[in-house]
Amino acid sequence: MPTELEELVEFLHHGNTQIRQVAADHLVGYSQSHTTLFKRNQLAPVKDLKLLVKDYAPIAKNALTILINISHDGEVQKALAEDDAFLETLLSRITSKKEQNANEMAMLLANMAKDDSLQRVLELKRDIPKELSKSKWAMDQLLDCFVKGAGGGYNKDADYDYLSYFFADLAKFPKGRKYLTTPQSHDDDVIPLTKLQVFTSHPSHVRRLGVASAIKNAAFLVSSHRALLSNLSPDPNLPPPHIGANLLPYILLPLMGPEEYSDEDTEGMLDELQLLEPDKEREKDAEIIKTHLETLLLLSTTWGGRDVLRKVKVYPIIRECHLHVEDEGVRDACDRVVQIIMRKEEGEEEDAPNGAGDRGRLVELKDEEEDEDEKIVDIC
Repeated sequence: MPTELEELVEFLHHGNTQIRQVAADHLVGYSQSHTTLFKRNQLAPVKDLKLLVKDYAPIAKNALTILINISHDGEVQKALAEDDAFLETLLSRITSKKEQNANEMAMLLANMAKDDSLQRVLELKRDIPKELSKSKWAMDQLLDCFVKGAGGGYNKDADYDYLSYFFADLAKFPKGRKYLTTPQSHDDDVIPLTKLQVFTSHPSHVRRLGVASAIKNAAFLVSSHRALLSNLSPDPNLPPPHIGANLLPYILLPLMGPEEYSDEDTEGMLDELQLLEPDKEREKDAEIIKTHLETLLLLSTTWGGRDVLRKVKVYPIIRECHLHVEDEGVRDACDRVVQIIMRKEEGEEEDAPNGAGDRGRLVELKDEEEDEDEKIVDIC
């Protein structure tokens, strides 16, 4: 005999709207601890929930919440991610200016992006939501949601902050990294990551954390480092269209507080990092700080990357971060960065200097392979 809960799940496809709403409302609380309840009869409840996403807003919200809670399960996650029709349902609704549950859809997309099959969204074309975007590519439309929708700027009911987690999850895959770090010819040669990096100091903690993770994951693509570290546009040292991402200021500013630096420390430091306000606040979340420090470690994989970090005076910034953040994880990460960028290079007789160079200018990265003992191994 089915239990009362199992009978309740059956009401998710009832013809009466009020009954569907009551069922979905009661089942939300069980979705955090009773995943198997929704996997009965070859995932029939999941199929019902996918249909309810198109139901009245309160029912759809509960359906989405349940799907978010149970999508940690690999079988459920796969059933959601591999469903082309369901993916289009989410995309068509999340890009709508009037969608009341866009934030929940962003959270669900982030969970679905953990499945390999969702990489297809990187090559997916769809109808253009004219109020939002000029691009036929789904990824561009989602980026437009994220950028234009910050703080309710596009949809009064959504801030799209959780799309940052979606981008971070996609950046775990080589195709995702390639997309985020490659100039898009159909979008005025903009590097998509530059649309994300501007939010590393945003008031939203979710947005800052997701963006920091997306940047770190993208930095696993060593071949992109020259463009990521360059602040020149055009940069003759980069392949066409010769555009640099100017990433460093956006991952270094969150590491900085109100400390004053000596003339020796600031000589060569990036322009954006000098003359900061006396009330400048350092990022408060130690996890976000560690993520940025890990990005710096990835960018120091090659000799050229380390040379840039020295010349733009990253060391004094890391030194002050180490002094003022009382978190062992942060301090350990600071130590690792310092050990890499300040160590002796092959053929050098003395420790690498703090660095000098043209004020606020980045230098050309050499076309060299990463050190054998520092090669990055992707673990997805």
